[in-house]
Amino acid sequence: MSPVTCGVDADGRVLISTRETAVKTRNLRRDPFASLCAFTDQFFGEWVQAEGTAEVISLPEAMELLVDYYRTVAGEHPDWNDYRAAMVRERRVIVRVTLSRAGPTVSG
Repeated sequence: MSPVTCGVDADGRVLISTRETAVKTRNLRRDPFASLCAFTDQFFGEWVQAEGTAEVISLPEAMELLVDYYRTVAGEHPDWNDYRAAMVRERRVIVRVTLSRAGPTVSG
């Protein structure tokens, strides 16, 4: 696992922005199973582990998803043209995870 910022789309799928060249992108293209561990703002607070099937969406199809992702996690960008250019320059992709399991369902 690697630390990432996640958003959730209107259908309840987890969205992650990463680079086309990232190892996680290559691994998910080979095997689309993803595990996520999410924390609250407080590291030692509540957490959840979730698993599901990942889909890697590359540019140009990913562009509007990247815009939606940014709005979800950070709000409005001061310059959307600059943001879009950065996404192309950085070769960004969206990883969209459809969750199939989450837990824990009990605590000790």
